[in-house]
Amino acid sequence: MALALGVLLFRGGGLTPPGRVSVLVPDDVRVTVEVLNASGIRGLARRATFALRDAGFDVVRFANDTGRRDSTLVLSRSGKDDWAHLVAKALGGARVEARPDSSRYLDVTVLLGADWRPPTKPFRP
Repeated sequence: MALALGVLLFRGGGLTPPGRVSVLVPDDVRVTVEVLNASGIRGLARRATFALRDAGFDVVRFANDTGRRDSTLVLSRSGKDDWAHLVAKALGGARVEARPDSSRYLDVTVLLGADWRPPTKPFRP
């Protein structure tokens, strides 16, 4: 009982919620993204998926890649290079290359390298 009361008092008076998430995708646009973990660091694709979805991107697939990369690479698949640059910006900066592939039904593929660091999560007790 005392613990529950302490938690209520602590939550009511101290921590402020994190700042607003910056949405980079315009309201009338749907940018489909595939995130592949090429870093070898467990769970990185899932964390990047959450970060990109918070920024307004439609991540339709995330998985591990068979290759290993040191640096993150963003691939423009649908010929809309400006969308790939928005994804790179949301990830904190990455190299962007145009590699059109209409068979994937995607706008952007992200190959996460070992250099990518996920955003810090707010502490919520």
